[in-house]
Amino acid sequence: MTEDLFRHDSYLTSCEATVTGVLDDGAIILDRTVFYPTGGGQPGDSGVLTLAGGETLQIQTTVKGTDGGEILHIPAADQALQVKVGDSITCQIDWETRYKHMRFHTALHLLSVAVPFPVTGGQVSDKDARLDFMLPDPDFTKESLTETLMGLIEQDHEVSTRWITDEELDAQPDLVKTMSVQPPRGSGKVRLVAIGDVDLQPCGGSHVRKTSEIGAVVVAKIENKGKQNRRIRIRFAD
Repeated sequence: MTEDLFRHDSYLTSCEATVTGVLDDGAIILDRTVFYPTGGGQPGDSGVLTLAGGETLQIQTTVKGTDGGEILHIPAADQALQVKVGDSITCQIDWETRYKHMRFHTALHLLSVAVPFPVTGGQVSDKDARLDFMLPDPDFTKESLTETLMGLIEQDHEVSTRWITDEELDAQPDLVKTMSVQPPRGSGKVRLVAIGDVDLQPCGGSHVRKTSEIGAVVVAKIENKGKQNRRIRIRFAD
């Protein structure tokens, strides 16, 4: 198991850790990490691992291990530096990219409030983000939806997390907005993300502390992806 420090504090950018495994393909397992692994539509973190002697290893992405408990740090190609089990290292994520992911991910939660229809998919990048909805022809324009979304952002809601049991989630199915992806069960608890009193849903992603941190966003495109599937893409206004 890798202790996922990012799950409790999305603003951690570095930590000390110990190498607990190195796979045949070079993937590195640590006892603890601030690197977020790909999941929930959010890309895995990139960054740097620094050994005690000062040598550095670039990490191009981070993914979950097959058993779900390990987090795999994937080195960028063509690096000669090798690490071994027991090495002490310092983790440092690419904070600028991560923070964009956090802002976009939080904005998508608010987008699901502005468009109260079942979510069929979603994706975050550092350039833009999108949600797919099961809805008929929308009764809004890009401009009117941007105004609604910015109204929610500018209310500066606090973003907080709490945990409930699998059984509590099963008793409140309306908390789950996504149709294609269900929250992971089996560990006995599920993480909820609350945005003020306007949104509450299970999510393992990283988020900002207050919605004002999202900044100005615009609805860049509303696409028809099927008979009742609409893709709404947002980007930062700047």
